[in-house]
Amino acid sequence: MTERGLMEVANPSEMLLAGRPSDISGNCAVCVIEGTRPIIAELQSLVTTTVFPAPKRMSSGIDYNRVHMVLAVLEKRLGLRFSASDVYVNVIGGIKIEETASDTGMALAMISSLRDIPVPDDVLCIGELGLSGEVRAVSRIEQRVREGERLGFTKIAIPSRNLGKTEIKVEKGTTLIPIKTVFDLLPLLKKKEHE
Repeated sequence: MTERGLMEVANPSEMLLAGRPSDISGNCAVCVIEGTRPIIAELQSLVTTTVFPAPKRMSSGIDYNRVHMVLAVLEKRLGLRFSASDVYVNVIGGIKIEETASDTGMALAMISSLRDIPVPDDVLCIGELGLSGEVRAVSRIEQRVREGERLGFTKIAIPSRNLGKTEIKVEKGTTLIPIKTVFDLLPLLKKKEHE
């Protein structure tokens, strides 16, 4: 909406990623399908220690119950302790994500914030998380990968089940990273300087 009325947004993904902070923990890019169009959005998570017996959980732009489910999977399967922390999850740009293909990106953002280790800026995460910690295949993976490449993402984490079904053509310099379980998300975090 502008002073002249409604105007077309030619590239919503670029608009949603404008001003994205670099090298900060708790941020992860995800690709979701809105209607027939792939859109890359930025998910942010803030995990902070609480002194209260009941930690706070807040979400904006993503299903509150889905946030709780992903937290439960991370606690049970990875042994990460979120029960002593407040957790905030936000989708930048005011959009609402309904699709479960953002689960792995949300999980990675939460892990990143908890450990205070950034997700590299060139990583895009796509995949649905199951209660056993498995990463489920998503639809229209080729379209999502192409959108990620168009916006400069060179490491695209996708469900390993999607790789087994069809051959996905990628540009030179793009790496598809198969993720089978939540354990495969951990190597996506930046290496610490002293390691």
